[in-house]
Amino acid sequence: MSLRAIVVFFVALAIIRVGNHRIFGKNTAFDIVLGIIYGSILSRAITGNSPFWATIFAAFTLVILHKLLAIVAYHSSFGFGNMIKGKPKALVKDGEMQKNVMRSSSVTENDIKEALRSSGHKPDISSIHRAYLERSGDISIICKD
Repeated sequence: MSLRAIVVFFVALAIIRVGNHRIFGKNTAFDIVLGIIYGSILSRAITGNSPFWATIFAAFTLVILHKLLAIVAYHSSFGFGNMIKGKPKALVKDGEMQKNVMRSSSVTENDIKEALRSSGHKPDISSIHRAYLERSGDISIICKD
């Protein structure tokens, strides 16, 4: 099993290099789902629960699928990218909290104040021009001039 783990480690690195560096660099649902499935599949190659080469090929197939979907999303003009990656949601507009958006996204006023503090601003929501819940789950803030 140790030898298989070593081989799977290096094969997994090679497969990721063929794919896209953003697979594990971003935290969109699109990327996280691949990461979870990729790890689950490769664990089967290590433990021997599935045929070794078939498991490696399945992992490779998922990474290529991820890359192809990312390419299609990049070149799509009909919203495919937003469909698979999501889109940002405006939480604050001109100092006014968008309560319906916040409620549907489970974001509280304290979450927005935390994002303000994290970006080096005083926790005053009225100073916000726009605040967005990004596709990664981060809150980005654009303060008023």
